[in-house]
Amino acid sequence: TIGATPQPNLPWMDNWADFWEEKRLNHMLKLTGNAGYNDEDVRKLRQKTRELLNHNPAPSLIHGDLWGGNKGFAKSPDGERGMVPVIFDPATYYGDREADVAMTYVFGGFGAEFYRGYESEWPLPPGHEERRTVYNLYHILNHEVLFGGYLGQARGMISKIMKS
Repeated sequence: TIGATPQPNLPWMDNWADFWEEKRLNHMLKLTGNAGYNDEDVRKLRQKTRELLNHNPAPSLIHGDLWGGNKGFAKSPDGERGMVPVIFDPATYYGDREADVAMTYVFGGFGAEFYRGYESEWPLPPGHEERRTVYNLYHILNHEVLFGGYLGQARGMISKIMKS
């Protein structure tokens, strides 16, 4: 699940764009009544999403819900290192690591030091900025499902995706 929303992960799909379009975007669109769009507009969005996600990333085990509220500190298990950083409440699956990095931008909580450190260890590939909106649309649609009130933001993101 992602929060209380079912998150389909199976069966394994070899093509990342196929997985995201079917198991993430289409799933959330169904749960939100296509975010108020007609079938033709949804078809165009799904196609545009596939085009933007054609970079064929290597599968990574990702957290799946990496926002500032799901990180913190805990006492080290050995008690000798003091406090150590931890992440919790995952919606884990194998996917594009960019999806986790993108999520860190949704509600904040990650400073410039985090992004500099990430880039110094494993730089993100070209095009990741454009894909960020695609990945974060999933979370905003999920918030519409869980809480309501996010449809306007989701529609703005969809408009941005369609213009990219």
